[in-house]
Amino acid sequence: MSDLTCKLLIIGAGPGGYICGIRAGQLGIDTIVVDDQKPGGTCLNVGCIPSKALIHAADEFHKVKRFAAGNTPLGISAASPAIDLAQTLDWKNGIVSRLNAGVAGLLKKAGARLMAGRATFQDGKTVKVTSDGSTVQIRAEHVVIATGSAPVELPFLPFGGKVISSTGALALTEVPDKLCVVGGGYIGLEIGTAFAKLGSTVTVVEAASRVLPQYDNALTRPVMKSLKSLGVEVMTDTKARGLGEAGLLIETADGAEREIAADKVLVTVGRRPLSDSGNIASLGLATDGPFLRIDDQCRTSMQGVFAIGDVTGEPMLAHRAMAQGEMVAEILAGHARRWDKRSIPAVCFTDPEIVSCGLSPDAAKAEGHEVTTGLFPFSANGRAMTMEAEDGFVRIVTRKSDNLVLGLQAVGHGVSELSASFSLAIEMGAVTEDIAGAIHAHPTQSEALQEAAFAALGHALHI
Repeated sequence: MSDLTCKLLIIGAGPGGYICGIRAGQLGIDTIVVDDQKPGGTCLNVGCIPSKALIHAADEFHKVKRFAAGNTPLGISAASPAIDLAQTLDWKNGIVSRLNAGVAGLLKKAGARLMAGRATFQDGKTVKVTSDGSTVQIRAEHVVIATGSAPVELPFLPFGGKVISSTGALALTEVPDKLCVVGGGYIGLEIGTAFAKLGSTVTVVEAASRVLPQYDNALTRPVMKSLKSLGVEVMTDTKARGLGEAGLLIETADGAEREIAADKVLVTVGRRPLSDSGNIASLGLATDGPFLRIDDQCRTSMQGVFAIGDVTGEPMLAHRAMAQGEMVAEILAGHARRWDKRSIPAVCFTDPEIVSCGLSPDAAKAEGHEVTTGLFPFSANGRAMTMEAEDGFVRIVTRKSDNLVLGLQAVGHGVSELSASFSLAIEMGAVTEDIAGAIHAHPTQSEALQEAAFAALGHALHI
């Protein structure tokens, strides 16, 4: 066994880990990043990037099907469309490979060392890394745990064969005729929507009374309308019970049991933190349930050990992990930094998309704020009309006493790109007048943000 030393050792090369490594290297910190998977983590390899590639392919195919059916006012016609999902998979994999190489190149450029191998803690400063039968022991002054998360597996629906996780869904080479999705969160609805557009008959089974529970009904209503138009059946208050001969066994709200025919059963009931991997438990770190407990500098209960990303709790988002990783690197370089999650945007890439940042009206009221809201519908936005994207709106939530922006939400075509404006407004402490006074280009969907601010001030111009 050979030995290495470094100032900073990062376990995990996902969004949090590799960003932490890049920034630490830029700051002159001797850094090693260890992962037994390709760099980029779940997000790049089997999550965010592959799913958005599938969603894009599905959207394009769905458009062509509309043209072939003559179901469009645009005057466009097309021949009978077809899709070769294996070719789509090759295209998606090519994107992932390019980004894998890009992450590795950025770490090298910054001076951080990337090591392939499985890391196992020996103590709070020592890790054993095993790869292809060889072992290296690394001793570090500081350690960052960035081990991420994995899909939750139901004991009565173990992954394998007909039952797949999101990872398996993104690796399919053929479109299943019938797809049953267990779990009505954003992952299940994103993938379910994509396969519905590709031609699958999709059924969503959700044990709770509604899907997408992190968003209010006003935001999810256009999504439910779209799912219905795609022929997706959404069954709430319904529990999955296991596999039957032809598909998924379920129990409905009235206690009735039945079987839903399915070629594939996609289980998306959440993700679990990998806080039990690599002998992390031996460190005796303080936890909050299954998550590692951290302070506002991402320090754990053990001196010199930090934790970032999914392993530290909700929201389990790549950009949260990235922000934490960059912050930890700067703290180790002597910078004064603290973690504040108020301006983290959350995006659901359904059709239409949903984006939320800060507090919803109900959440703001629950915190004791007296609020003013302003809403502007895309049905009154010229750019949305020209894109056949009139479903949805932009909403602003402000504190009534001083017009401080507490939250911003939107649902509509392409609204994920408004997330930067939403996050910036809250991060900068904007008031309603700041947004209303900023000139927004015409014709763009972003005008709906300014119009929502006008509405909150009591003088909407285009409604």
